[in-house]
Amino acid sequence: MARRRAPGVAGVKDEDLDAIDVVAAARLATPTELPDVEEIDETDVAVAPPWMTILHNCDCHTFEEVVRQLMKAIACSEEKGWELAWQVHNTGKAVVKVGPETECVRVGNILASIGLVVTVTQS
Repeated sequence: MARRRAPGVAGVKDEDLDAIDVVAAARLATPTELPDVEEIDETDVAVAPPWMTILHNCDCHTFEEVVRQLMKAIACSEEKGWELAWQVHNTGKAVVKVGPETECVRVGNILASIGLVVTVTQS
């Protein structure tokens, strides 16, 4: 079988190519030393403390108004809205949202838009 020569090796004898092949093969067969790699099992992530929106009891709204506004503010079901409204009525307040500050403020603004009493605070 005829050997094809790569460009730039014109004039090199076949015996010399065989010697070059042996050297190249030896280099490929020699294991390369890999750097030590330190594996990290845990990742430290700084997370801001969550915020919460608290709905307080007031006697100036009907249950239906409160439930409807809760459904708008936190996208809950009507059933969940009634549960929260009863909790507010019976205990004086209820946490209706826990999350990032901007989201809790948004929920508080929607609830307060009809005059409901809310508090947005860091938990």
